Amino acid sequence: MSLREIARLPDMPPVRTIMNWLLTHEDFRQQYAQARELQADAIFDEVLEIADDGKNDWMERQGAEDRELYELNGEHVQRSRLRIDARKWAAGKLAPKKYGDKLTAEVTGADGAPLMPAVSVVIGAASPQPMGVVEHVAEPARLVERKQKTEKRKRIKRLAKPSTADATSVNDA
Repeated sequence: MSLREIARLPDMPPVRTIMNWLLTHEDFRQQYAQARELQADAIFDEVLEIADDGKNDWMERQGAEDRELYELNGEHVQRSRLRIDARKWAAGKLAPKKYGDKLTAEVTGADGAPLMPAVSVVIGAASPQPMGVVEHVAEPARLVERKQKTEKRKRIKRLAKPSTADATSVNDA
């Protein structure tokens, strides 16, 4: 039974009064919270009852030669599904730890690798400074690129520098 339905009953205060009591009376607030938790349990029980009740899922029809045929009552089945979903949602909101959806998040680095926190140590700094996310991802690429450039320069210098054997053979000719 909803709070609005209770407030409509004879000799019951209006919803506005109940809300004011929740704001001003701690003991009433605790009792209300406990009642809502119990309501979630009752709603969950209704879900099971609706799911187990199949008495209107099939309709009897008259076929040819007055034979009795049974046909699925799709409207009733869909309505039962809607009633179950609405109650599951309400129970999840009233008691999220007990009936709410369990969400999990898995955080990983590139290609499923574990995340590696990066710390940049600056000589003379008071304490290590954490690197930003972009710097953390871009830093290895910069290091590889710098190493490749250095190796390329060394190869060019080696190729540009004539060997002593080449120098003597050119002079002899």
